[in-house]
Amino acid sequence: MATPLLLNRLLNLTQDELNRTKVKFNLHNGGGISQIETYLKNPDAVNISSIFWRQKRRYFNVGEIVISLVQMSWDTWLLATVKEVTRELGVIDGINYDGIEVEACQPYLGRVVIKYRKTQQTAVRHANNIIDKLEVLQVLPSIYDGDDFPGYDKVRLSYEQLAAIIQRRKQDWVAALENQKAVYLIADKESGKQYVGSAYGENGMLLKRWTDYVHNGHGGNKLLKEVINNLGFDYIKNNFQYSILENYNARTDKRILLERESWWKETLGSRVFGLNAN
Repeated sequence: MATPLLLNRLLNLTQDELNRTKVKFNLHNGGGISQIETYLKNPDAVNISSIFWRQKRRYFNVGEIVISLVQMSWDTWLLATVKEVTRELGVIDGINYDGIEVEACQPYLGRVVIKYRKTQQTAVRHANNIIDKLEVLQVLPSIYDGDDFPGYDKVRLSYEQLAAIIQRRKQDWVAALENQKAVYLIADKESGKQYVGSAYGENGMLLKRWTDYVHNGHGGNKLLKEVINNLGFDYIKNNFQYSILENYNARTDKRILLERESWWKETLGSRVFGLNAN
Protein backbone atom coordinates (compact mmCIF):
# COMPACT_ATOMS: atom_id res chain seq x y z
CA MET A 1 0.00 0.00 0.00
CA ALA A 2 1.31 3.45 -0.94
CA THR A 3 2.49 5.70 1.85
CA PRO A 4 -0.07 8.50 2.42
CA LEU A 5 0.96 11.98 1.34
CA LEU A 6 0.65 14.19 4.39
CA LEU A 7 -0.22 17.88 4.21
CA ASN A 8 3.05 19.13 5.59
CA ARG A 9 4.97 17.44 2.77
CA LEU A 10 3.40 20.17 0.63
CA LEU A 11 3.44 23.07 3.09
CA ASN A 12 6.94 22.20 4.34
CA LEU A 13 6.56 23.97 7.67
CA THR A 14 9.62 23.63 9.88
CA GLN A 15 9.38 22.16 13.36
CA ASP A 16 9.76 25.65 14.82
CA GLU A 17 6.83 26.82 12.65
CA LEU A 18 4.73 23.77 13.59
CA ASN A 19 5.30 24.52 17.27
CA ARG A 20 3.43 27.81 16.77
CA THR A 21 0.83 26.55 14.30
CA LYS A 22 -2.83 25.81 14.95
CA VAL A 23 -5.42 24.19 12.69
CA LYS A 24 -8.85 25.82 12.43
CA PHE A 25 -11.75 23.58 11.31
CA ASN A 26 -14.59 25.49 9.64
CA LEU A 27 -17.87 23.56 9.45
CA HIS A 28 -20.81 25.97 9.34
CA ASN A 29 -21.74 29.44 10.46
CA GLY A 30 -24.18 30.38 13.19
CA GLY A 31 -27.11 29.96 10.80
CA GLY A 32 -26.24 26.37 10.00
CA ILE A 33 -24.98 27.21 6.50
CA SER A 34 -21.95 25.14 5.52
CA GLN A 35 -18.73 27.09 5.31
CA ILE A 36 -17.82 25.49 1.99
CA GLU A 37 -20.80 27.25 0.42
CA THR A 38 -19.79 30.48 2.13
CA TYR A 39 -16.26 29.98 0.78
CA LEU A 40 -17.54 29.44 -2.77
CA LYS A 41 -19.51 32.69 -2.71
CA ASN A 42 -16.83 34.74 -0.96
CA PRO A 43 -13.53 33.11 0.11
CA ASP A 44 -12.66 36.08 2.34
CA ALA A 45 -15.77 35.38 4.42
CA VAL A 46 -13.94 32.23 5.55
CA ASN A 47 -10.32 33.27 5.15
CA ILE A 48 -10.78 36.42 7.23
CA SER A 49 -14.09 36.51 9.07
CA SER A 50 -14.32 32.88 10.10
CA ILE A 51 -10.80 32.15 11.26
CA PHE A 52 -10.17 35.55 12.87
CA TRP A 53 -13.55 35.99 14.54
CA ARG A 54 -13.39 36.08 18.33
CA GLN A 55 -16.09 35.71 20.92
CA LYS A 56 -15.07 35.32 24.56
CA ARG A 57 -12.25 32.89 23.96
CA ARG A 58 -8.94 33.99 22.43
CA TYR A 59 -7.88 31.31 19.95
CA PHE A 60 -4.67 32.81 18.59
CA ASN A 61 -1.66 34.90 19.56
CA VAL A 62 0.50 37.21 17.49
CA GLY A 63 3.16 35.19 15.66
CA GLU A 64 1.12 32.01 15.44
CA ILE A 65 0.33 30.37 12.11
CA VAL A 66 -3.24 29.29 11.29
CA ILE A 67 -4.02 26.46 8.85
CA SER A 68 -7.66 26.95 7.88
CA LEU A 69 -9.62 23.90 6.65
CA VAL A 70 -13.18 24.05 5.32
CA GLN A 71 -15.36 20.95 5.55
CA MET A 72 -16.44 19.53 2.17
CA SER A 73 -17.96 16.28 3.45
CA TRP A 74 -17.93 14.25 6.64
CA ASP A 75 -14.19 13.58 6.56
CA THR A 76 -12.85 15.69 3.68
CA TRP A 77 -11.59 19.25 3.96
CA LEU A 78 -10.37 21.98 1.63
CA LEU A 79 -7.21 23.89 2.48
CA ALA A 80 -8.57 27.44 2.44
CA THR A 81 -5.64 29.49 3.69
CA VAL A 82 -2.49 29.49 5.81
CA LYS A 83 -1.95 32.77 7.65
CA GLU A 84 0.42 34.16 10.24
CA VAL A 85 -1.23 36.33 12.90
CA THR A 86 0.39 39.77 12.79
CA ARG A 87 -1.79 41.80 15.15
CA GLU A 88 -4.49 41.41 17.76
CA LEU A 89 -7.20 44.08 17.67
CA GLY A 90 -8.74 43.65 21.11
CA VAL A 91 -12.20 42.96 19.72
CA ILE A 92 -14.78 40.61 21.23
CA ASP A 93 -17.67 39.42 19.04
CA GLY A 94 -15.89 40.54 15.90
CA ILE A 95 -12.76 40.16 13.78
CA ASN A 96 -9.99 40.29 16.34
CA TYR A 97 -6.83 39.62 14.32
CA ASP A 98 -4.89 40.73 11.30
CA GLY A 99 -2.85 38.22 9.38
CA ILE A 100 -0.86 37.65 6.20
CA GLU A 101 -0.81 34.54 4.05
CA VAL A 102 2.34 32.43 4.32
CA GLU A 103 3.86 32.99 0.90
CA ALA A 104 5.34 29.50 0.48
CA CYS A 105 1.87 27.95 0.96
CA GLN A 106 0.02 30.16 -1.54
CA PRO A 107 0.23 27.74 -4.53
CA TYR A 108 -1.83 25.19 -2.57
CA LEU A 109 -4.58 27.41 -1.17
CA GLY A 110 -8.03 26.40 -2.38
CA ARG A 111 -6.57 23.42 -4.26
CA VAL A 112 -5.69 20.74 -1.69
CA VAL A 113 -8.36 18.28 -0.53
CA ILE A 114 -7.50 16.65 2.79
CA LYS A 115 -8.86 13.58 4.55
CA TYR A 116 -9.27 13.85 8.31
CA ARG A 117 -11.88 12.39 10.64
CA LYS A 118 -12.71 15.10 13.16
CA THR A 119 -13.83 13.55 16.44
CA GLN A 120 -13.12 16.44 18.81
CA GLN A 121 -15.61 19.24 19.42
CA THR A 122 -13.13 22.08 19.52
CA ALA A 123 -12.70 24.05 16.31
CA VAL A 124 -8.99 24.74 16.87
CA ARG A 125 -6.21 22.19 17.44
CA HIS A 126 -2.47 22.50 17.92
CA ALA A 127 -0.86 21.37 14.68
CA ASN A 128 1.69 19.13 16.40
CA ASN A 129 -1.15 16.96 17.71
CA ILE A 130 -2.72 16.21 14.33
CA ILE A 131 -0.34 17.22 11.51
CA ASP A 132 0.60 13.58 10.84
CA LYS A 133 -3.11 12.72 10.40
CA LEU A 134 -3.89 15.30 7.70
CA GLU A 135 -3.71 13.19 4.54
CA VAL A 136 -3.73 14.77 1.08
CA LEU A 137 -6.40 13.14 -1.10
CA GLN A 138 -6.08 15.38 -4.14
CA VAL A 139 -4.34 18.47 -5.44
CA LEU A 140 -6.80 20.16 -7.80
CA PRO A 141 -5.53 21.68 -11.06
CA SER A 142 -7.17 25.00 -10.14
CA ILE A 143 -8.88 26.63 -7.16
CA TYR A 144 -11.98 24.71 -6.09
CA ASP A 145 -15.16 26.28 -7.48
CA GLY A 146 -17.79 23.75 -6.42
CA ASP A 147 -18.95 20.31 -7.48
CA ASP A 148 -19.19 19.61 -11.19
CA PHE A 149 -22.60 19.32 -12.86
CA PRO A 150 -23.74 15.74 -12.06
CA GLY A 151 -26.42 15.29 -14.75
CA TYR A 152 -30.02 16.52 -14.81
CA ASP A 153 -31.34 13.50 -12.90
CA LYS A 154 -28.96 14.07 -9.98
CA VAL A 155 -29.44 17.76 -9.27
CA ARG A 156 -30.34 18.51 -5.65
CA LEU A 157 -29.10 21.84 -4.35
CA SER A 158 -29.50 23.83 -1.18
CA TYR A 159 -30.15 27.55 -1.57
CA GLU A 160 -26.53 28.28 -0.68
CA GLN A 161 -25.22 25.79 -3.23
CA LEU A 162 -27.43 27.26 -5.94
CA ALA A 163 -26.45 30.80 -4.98
CA ALA A 164 -22.76 29.92 -5.20
CA ILE A 165 -23.23 28.45 -8.69
CA ILE A 166 -25.17 31.48 -9.91
CA GLN A 167 -22.93 34.11 -8.35
CA ARG A 168 -19.66 32.48 -9.47
CA ARG A 169 -21.10 31.62 -12.92
CA LYS A 170 -19.71 28.09 -12.69
CA GLN A 171 -19.38 27.28 -16.35
CA ASP A 172 -20.42 23.62 -16.52
CA TRP A 173 -23.61 24.40 -14.56
CA VAL A 174 -24.33 27.53 -16.61
CA ALA A 175 -23.90 25.60 -19.86
CA ALA A 176 -26.23 22.84 -18.63
CA LEU A 177 -29.02 25.14 -17.41
CA GLU A 178 -29.03 28.26 -19.56
CA ASN A 179 -30.76 26.72 -22.62
CA GLN A 180 -32.76 24.05 -20.81
CA LYS A 181 -36.49 23.90 -20.25
CA ALA A 182 -37.61 21.93 -17.20
CA VAL A 183 -40.17 21.08 -14.57
CA TYR A 184 -38.52 21.59 -11.20
CA LEU A 185 -39.22 21.10 -7.50
CA ILE A 186 -38.56 23.43 -4.60
CA ALA A 187 -38.82 21.72 -1.22
CA ASP A 188 -39.00 23.29 2.22
CA LYS A 189 -37.00 20.81 4.30
CA GLU A 190 -38.31 22.29 7.55
CA SER A 191 -42.06 22.10 6.86
CA GLY A 192 -42.05 19.42 4.15
CA LYS A 193 -44.07 21.63 1.80
CA GLN A 194 -43.25 21.59 -1.90
CA TYR A 195 -43.52 23.90 -4.87
CA VAL A 196 -43.59 22.66 -8.47
CA GLY A 197 -42.59 25.12 -11.18
CA SER A 198 -41.58 25.10 -14.81
CA ALA A 199 -39.18 26.97 -17.04
CA TYR A 200 -40.83 26.96 -20.46
CA GLY A 201 -39.04 29.74 -22.30
CA GLU A 202 -41.42 32.68 -22.10
CA ASN A 203 -40.73 32.95 -18.37
CA GLY A 204 -37.04 32.17 -18.92
CA MET A 205 -35.01 29.02 -19.22
CA LEU A 206 -34.05 27.06 -16.11
CA LEU A 207 -30.98 29.15 -15.32
CA LYS A 208 -33.04 32.36 -15.49
CA ARG A 209 -35.80 30.97 -13.26
CA TRP A 210 -33.39 29.70 -10.64
CA THR A 211 -31.42 32.95 -10.76
CA ASP A 212 -34.65 34.75 -9.82
CA TYR A 213 -35.02 32.52 -6.75
CA VAL A 214 -31.47 33.27 -5.69
CA HIS A 215 -32.06 37.02 -6.00
CA ASN A 216 -35.45 37.34 -4.31
CA GLY A 217 -36.38 33.90 -2.92
CA HIS A 218 -39.82 33.74 -4.52
CA GLY A 219 -39.51 34.13 -8.30
CA GLY A 220 -42.86 35.92 -8.33
CA ASN A 221 -44.82 33.09 -6.67
CA LYS A 222 -47.57 34.19 -4.29
CA LEU A 223 -47.11 31.57 -1.55
CA LEU A 224 -43.32 31.81 -1.62
CA LYS A 225 -43.70 35.56 -1.10
CA GLU A 226 -45.84 34.77 1.94
CA VAL A 227 -43.10 32.54 3.34
CA ILE A 228 -40.63 35.41 3.07
CA ASN A 229 -43.09 37.94 4.52
CA ASN A 230 -43.85 35.67 7.49
CA LEU A 231 -40.50 34.01 8.14
CA GLY A 232 -37.90 36.13 6.32
CA PHE A 233 -35.51 35.54 3.44
CA ASP A 234 -33.04 33.79 5.76
CA TYR A 235 -35.62 31.04 6.25
CA ILE A 236 -35.47 30.38 2.50
CA LYS A 237 -31.67 30.39 2.56
CA ASN A 238 -31.51 27.92 5.43
CA ASN A 239 -34.27 25.48 4.42
CA PHE A 240 -35.05 25.45 0.70
CA GLN A 241 -33.80 22.81 -1.73
CA TYR A 242 -33.95 22.80 -5.55
CA SER A 243 -34.11 19.79 -7.88
CA ILE A 244 -35.14 18.89 -11.43
CA LEU A 245 -38.14 16.63 -12.03
CA GLU A 246 -37.98 16.59 -15.84
CA ASN A 247 -35.75 18.37 -18.34
CA TYR A 248 -36.45 19.25 -21.97
CA ASN A 249 -34.51 20.85 -24.81
CA ALA A 250 -35.16 24.40 -25.92
CA ARG A 251 -37.42 23.38 -28.82
CA THR A 252 -40.02 21.66 -26.62
CA ASP A 253 -43.46 23.25 -26.85
CA LYS A 254 -44.59 25.30 -23.86
CA ARG A 255 -47.82 23.28 -23.59
CA ILE A 256 -45.90 20.10 -22.83
CA LEU A 257 -44.08 21.81 -19.97
CA LEU A 258 -47.31 23.18 -18.50
CA GLU A 259 -49.06 19.79 -18.78
CA ARG A 260 -46.18 18.05 -17.01
CA GLU A 261 -46.04 20.78 -14.38
CA SER A 262 -49.73 20.25 -13.63
CA TRP A 263 -49.24 16.48 -13.50
CA TRP A 264 -46.51 16.81 -10.89
CA LYS A 265 -48.57 19.25 -8.83
CA GLU A 266 -51.36 16.67 -8.63
CA THR A 267 -48.98 13.79 -8.02
CA LEU A 268 -47.13 15.52 -5.18
CA GLY A 269 -50.18 17.28 -3.76
CA SER A 270 -48.42 20.62 -3.89
CA ARG A 271 -51.68 22.52 -4.53
CA VAL A 272 -53.51 21.07 -1.55
CA PHE A 273 -50.64 20.56 0.90
CA GLY A 274 -47.80 22.57 -0.55
CA LEU A 275 -46.78 25.94 -1.92
CA ASN A 276 -48.59 26.03 -5.27
CA ALA A 277 -51.53 28.44 -5.27
CA ASN A 278 -52.87 27.19 -8.61
